[in-house]
Amino acid sequence: MAGRAPDSPRRPPWWSIIIAAAAAVALYLGLPKLAGLGDSWGRLSSGDPRWLVAAALFEVGSYGSYVWTFHRAFARPGSRIGWRESYDIALAGVAASRLLATAGAGGIVLSAWALRRSGMRRGDMVAGLTTFYVALYGVFMAALVLVGAGLRTGVLAGPAPTGLTVVPALFGGLVIVTALLAATLPRDLGGRVGRRLPGTGRAARWPRAAAGWMATVGDGVRGAILLLRRRDPALLGALGWWALDIAVLWACFHAFGDTPSGGVIVMAYFTGMLGNLLPLPGGLGGVEGGMIGALLAFGVDGGLALAVVLSYRAFAYWLPIIPGALAYLHLLRTVSAWGSSPEGPAN
Repeated sequence: MAGRAPDSPRRPPWWSIIIAAAAAVALYLGLPKLAGLGDSWGRLSSGDPRWLVAAALFEVGSYGSYVWTFHRAFARPGSRIGWRESYDIALAGVAASRLLATAGAGGIVLSAWALRRSGMRRGDMVAGLTTFYVALYGVFMAALVLVGAGLRTGVLAGPAPTGLTVVPALFGGLVIVTALLAATLPRDLGGRVGRRLPGTGRAARWPRAAAGWMATVGDGVRGAILLLRRRDPALLGALGWWALDIAVLWACFHAFGDTPSGGVIVMAYFTGMLGNLLPLPGGLGGVEGGMIGALLAFGVDGGLALAVVLSYRAFAYWLPIIPGALAYLHLLRTVSAWGSSPEGPAN
């Protein structure tokens, strides 16, 4: 970030402190319900292999949907981004998000680097990545609103604790409204603010940066709305990325015991995913704690919740690591070839 000395300490953002505190409270309330952990570990070795195979296939399908959406976002006539490049960048980005810290930033940086090295103009790269992530996380926020409201109103079956239905729904709605308001901002908002606040001090630099960031988000939202109006198949990929990953959690429930309602699984899943905001590699620890705490709050047996979530994370966290690492090595060779050849093949 501009203005930060390379060796200056990084303070944890305010929202990570809030989430960490919430996770601590969830564990404090939930640990007494996890009595009999020995039975839980034993349960891990007795899962139905048919459902575990199904979980692995669902995870593969989820990553396939991710690659499909990435390809739809960046493969254009004259571009160097074909199917193989889309696979390499998307899978390497997922692996980077798993291994590096803070809300998937590693994957975003790697994807931006590869797209720029392909010869893509910076403006096109930023617009494409922003639209890509707005489409993905738009599904996330919409699910929080719809499923949370559905459980609370009784349209969907299952318990409806306020903290896991109303609060997430309000959060998702706030994010959606903020994003839609950002879509009304002019593209040159950063420049306009800069002209009104001349100078190079922090008092001028931060408003310019914030205005530029909001304008970029607005571009992404407009791009995602355009995909929706065109009924672009990329949106099916965004939906598949989340739906098939949730199906992994659902299959793990079938493998180890009784399965709660679909609404409960979806809300526990997305609530746990907020743990990715913690400055931990891939949300490792935060996601598990969030999901287990949410499932306990929904009345799921503690031992079952532990076995299911640990099994789910084994698929979701570790499955893409080796393919992602291999994709990254191939991507390095591809980028090297791009560097030695100014004109790449059109895809």
